[in-house]
Amino acid sequence: MWFFARDPVRDFPFELSPDPPEGGPPGPWVLHRGRKKATGSPVSIFVYDVKPGAEEQTQVAKAAFKRLKTLRHPNILAYIDGLETDKCLHVVTEAVTPLGIYLKERAEAGGLKDLELSWGLHQIVKALSFLVNDCSLIHNNVCMAAVFVDRAGEWKLGGLDYMYSAQGNGGGPPRKGVPELEQYDPPELADGSGRAVREKWSADMWRLGCLIWEVFNGPLPRAAALRNPGKIPKSLVPHYCELVGANPKVRPNPARFLQNCRAPGGFMNNRFVETNLFLEEIQIKEPAEKQKFFQELSKSLDSFPEDFCRHKVLPQLLTAFEFGNAGAVVLTPLFKVGKFLNAEEYQQKIIPVVVKMFSSTDRAMRIRLLQQMEQFIQYLDEPTVNTQIFPHVVHGFLDTNPAIREQTVKSMLLLAPKLNEANLNVELMKHFARLQAKDEQGPIRCNTTVCLGKIGSYLSASTRHRVLTSAFSRATKDPFAPSRVAGVLGFAATHNLYSMNDCAHKILPVLCGLTVDPEKSVRDQAFKAIRSFLSKLESVSEDPTQLAEVEKDVHAASSPGMGGAAASWAGWAVTGVSSLTSKLIRAHPAAAPAETNVPQRPTPEGLPAPAPAVVPATSTTSGHWETQEEGTDTAEDSSVADRWDDEDWGSLEQEAELVLAQQEDWSTGGRASHAGQTSNLDPKSESDWSSWEAEGSWEQGWQEPSPPEPPPEGTRLASEYNWGGSEPSDKGDPFAAVSSRRETSAQPRPDSWGDDNWEGLETESRQGKAELARKKREERRREMEAKRAEKKAAKGPMKLGTRKLD
Repeated sequence: MWFFARDPVRDFPFELSPDPPEGGPPGPWVLHRGRKKATGSPVSIFVYDVKPGAEEQTQVAKAAFKRLKTLRHPNILAYIDGLETDKCLHVVTEAVTPLGIYLKERAEAGGLKDLELSWGLHQIVKALSFLVNDCSLIHNNVCMAAVFVDRAGEWKLGGLDYMYSAQGNGGGPPRKGVPELEQYDPPELADGSGRAVREKWSADMWRLGCLIWEVFNGPLPRAAALRNPGKIPKSLVPHYCELVGANPKVRPNPARFLQNCRAPGGFMNNRFVETNLFLEEIQIKEPAEKQKFFQELSKSLDSFPEDFCRHKVLPQLLTAFEFGNAGAVVLTPLFKVGKFLNAEEYQQKIIPVVVKMFSSTDRAMRIRLLQQMEQFIQYLDEPTVNTQIFPHVVHGFLDTNPAIREQTVKSMLLLAPKLNEANLNVELMKHFARLQAKDEQGPIRCNTTVCLGKIGSYLSASTRHRVLTSAFSRATKDPFAPSRVAGVLGFAATHNLYSMNDCAHKILPVLCGLTVDPEKSVRDQAFKAIRSFLSKLESVSEDPTQLAEVEKDVHAASSPGMGGAAASWAGWAVTGVSSLTSKLIRAHPAAAPAETNVPQRPTPEGLPAPAPAVVPATSTTSGHWETQEEGTDTAEDSSVADRWDDEDWGSLEQEAELVLAQQEDWSTGGRASHAGQTSNLDPKSESDWSSWEAEGSWEQGWQEPSPPEPPPEGTRLASEYNWGGSEPSDKGDPFAAVSSRRETSAQPRPDSWGDDNWEGLETESRQGKAELARKKREERRREMEAKRAEKKAAKGPMKLGTRKLD
């Protein structure tokens, strides 16, 4: 029978790195980097090779193995696994770096801040306090070589080779036999009797003073150098002097030393130490304390070390969200820490949390996610956006909170490039149509127009042809002045997506109507756009061969590159209106805003005169073009160029602030003159979106002219007059054709805009619709009354089961 001896080192679940050893504390141990075979996670492996004739060293190494395996404390080197054979000892710990090497590397990169050093020394002193006060153990080896640093920058106390019991039941302190370590022994041990030692912690506190000196000044050349504090901070010098005093009775207990350093003005009394102490006890903190902590954490993260944020703060943030119900307060610090991660780490740690957050019904979390989407949108892939994020985000369009609706619209600027055909060209356009037509907030309607102008390049050719012209035309009829400006700028920003026929027959007539707008800012932008479109038409007229080049983007599937050009006008619009909406929400967070006081547009002839509206003294009447503005107008380029890409289209933020200055509040005042022209949200239509094609489609305008009113009684038609001719007036009337044309003007001609769903802009107004509906109800009521009267007039009652005869 064969017996195979198994090599325990080969079967060990950890393996040494081929890199040369990093060194270690002076003594028998050698520190190697390693990794776990199953997962590849990094570890540190302390190796001791048993040598013949070194039984004393072997016993010291085995004692250190046992101590490290049994002692568990956050500030003591964490034991993971171990291997003990006749030839060697292997101790596996968390991945660490010796403090000496760590300080040297950080010095080359700019040095450690006092914040990091204060927390590191705090950890070492806390470990000594645990050993002395809780375990009655003397470390007996506190020095630079016994301290290690993990990947989060946490200092760990190791070097447990020469530890002994303070109660004396385990014998006296073991002999070191290493000159590099004996130089840290206190002077009272020089006589060898040890009778001068009065407190059990006195020797370790002297060695702690040596460690503090080395941290700030480098390697200790001799004990006499301790008299000069050197670069030790002034706030730490008094406490340091207590540690290296010649009288061992004066040296403080580790716990009292921490208390002194944490006093007001002390070296360890700072935000970094407080943050670490809170994180260590976060599991037992009250929810209110956690909320306050995470709210204040963002302000401090900029001054904290990057490794600390990645490896200590981030896991606590993820745990707080996953199990602590921290809510939206963790978002700001979470995304701030996420900047320190590479793409792979971000995908593994942050993105799963973000996707889960979008499914939350917490409004505070939703609005913070939308506000900070720019920080993580680049890490989201298209399937995740379309299947897990967009279905939740789209609910924000229907939210009753204006801030949620506005942030949802803004987020589409970032989500649009990643949306698929159905979500972008169907679902999103449905909600944009509804917002632009029915939302009672002017800034939200304006932002919808701005957003549509920027994402227009991502739409399909058929959607662009069906949506853009109608949407921007509707915006130019909005009672909110910045929305009309946004409509004009939308036409200009998407100029390359329109054919020459559309420019001449659809766009220019709309822009020309804005040249008599009550707001000067609207008129200025309209004139600029008109000149630009006319220049484009004129260039094609002069050289018809340019037509193909000019219209190359009209039928293109999509042109994402154009999004950069649109950014020059979309950025300010979103920013400017955002401030208005935030003011509006702060002023009236709960009540539904009333209609807005805005300068009224001139009433076309043939329409009923609007009811008088309350207009501030600074605004002008519709009979004057020049408006009195409180602020300064946007600076315009004196040279008018023909290309709109190089022009300054003005600042919508300044224009919006001007309108705000003319009104006390966007949510108060009367918009009586637009009572029948603007569309307000109706509870029934708010809940039923199945008929959005009919009620919120792009083809439905903001206002439609009503049929001409009948002439007053006694007014004679032109055909009733005898204009001096010998023939009677009932013969051919030269103005009869004009009357017939007015009656048939609503019918679309073959070459009219009606072929492109413009009938909504030329149909009867809401007042006319309401009057028509009232007449139908009256007719229906009369029909029902007539039927009931016929039934009553029938002769005799009808018998049950008999057949009714006509």
